Amino acid sequence: MCGRFAFHSPKEAINRVFGFDFALEYQPRYNIAPSQYILAFRHSGQQTSGIASNFSIEPVMLRWGLVPSWAKDPGIGQRMINARRETVDHKPAFRAAFRRRRCVILADGFYEWRRAEDRKIPTYITMKSGEPFAMAGLWEHWEGGSSTLLTCTIITTAANDVLAPVHDRMPVIFSPENAAHWIDPGNDSRTGLQQLLDTPDNDVLHYWEVGRDVNNPRNNGPNLIQRLPMAADGTIAGPA
Repeated sequence: MCGRFAFHSPKEAINRVFGFDFALEYQPRYNIAPSQYILAFRHSGQQTSGIASNFSIEPVMLRWGLVPSWAKDPGIGQRMINARRETVDHKPAFRAAFRRRRCVILADGFYEWRRAEDRKIPTYITMKSGEPFAMAGLWEHWEGGSSTLLTCTIITTAANDVLAPVHDRMPVIFSPENAAHWIDPGNDSRTGLQQLLDTPDNDVLHYWEVGRDVNNPRNNGPNLIQRLPMAADGTIAGPA
């Protein structure tokens, strides 16, 4: 699964990697948790040029935890922070969004908790290049009485060989080109969309153990992603 991530890159890095030039302001965050609002990109239906040659991409703040339009209780979003690649195109909660409301969610890294005997060790996973990346997502519009919610979910797939020792699932990570293809409203081939959700290559990611402060979603700051020091015998010298 993907239940916590970090996003702190400046706008210049986003524009350099993805060609997303936008005015929306955001703050660096190192411990993004479900139910919080997160930065995503979706199509706006406008003509443009650049990485997306026939439609425009716009930024939007979405609450993490997808609430289907037909839901009676928005609390269902607490159980919809992730959608499985294997079922996302036909599961009732996600299939309409899969066809018409796809987005990407930007991150610099994400966390998983590796099991080791009776402990769960927080682990930070990021790109070897140090660049931000786009995770596959879906978004929904929900209305209930006077309330309106824009929500999202992150699509996960089977972990690649590098991450399998940490967790059996991982978010789908896109190249800049595939991010644009995913958002493209003209891309309506179910088979083609599923092919975009293939497990990422082994050689693009790496990870390290971090401290327990990340366990509390109220904590924030660059210290959360710092690698724990190693002792001379190769074990972690700091608290796990």
